[in-house]
Amino acid sequence: MSSSGHLVLLGSRDKAFDVFAHAGTAIALVIATGAPRPRPLTVLPAAAAGLALEGPVERRLGARAVAVGQVLGGIALLLADRAPERRSDMEVGPRDDLLIGLAQACALVPGVSRNGATITAARLLGFDRESAGRISRDAALPVIAGATALKLLRLRGTRPAPEHLAGFGAAFASGLAAAQLARRIDRLRSYAPFALYRIALGVFAFRIMRLNGRDG
Repeated sequence: MSSSGHLVLLGSRDKAFDVFAHAGTAIALVIATGAPRPRPLTVLPAAAAGLALEGPVERRLGARAVAVGQVLGGIALLLADRAPERRSDMEVGPRDDLLIGLAQACALVPGVSRNGATITAARLLGFDRESAGRISRDAALPVIAGATALKLLRLRGTRPAPEHLAGFGAAFASGLAAAQLARRIDRLRSYAPFALYRIALGVFAFRIMRLNGRDG
């Protein structure tokens, strides 16, 4: 559901807080889902995009981009989820990995959910919902872990404040809960609840920005 997008909507400008929150999420995912299957082609596009474009994206895109990403991402998932479930994650090929990796690279934009983007791509490719969820988690974890490690290196020498540790703990706990919820959603007959939440969040964000006179 785009954790970075949620942080932007909440007005977070503390990079250290964001990094510790992502670290908590990454550790929770490892505990909840285990080590991911190696899928280099799902990782390389996102890693390359992050290294090349992270700075410009963070400087230029704000709350409005998050709201747009939530709405468009939710609509895309609703449409993709209409695809027939004809493949399992045991049938993933290099082309599938590359296309899912390109979708994951779009999550560099705040508001474009990494999980949502990769599940949308997997469903468009005909994978069943449980397989799409597993593929998404396998693709996301190395990128989240790598990005978090890189940002922690940039923060070396910075002593964590109490709010950073609180963010880590909250992200860890919510990450464990979200992993369980994701498994249940994968077993449903539709991703509509997930997609509708994203659309509603985006619309709500637009409404709040309008009331507060924010351009994002």
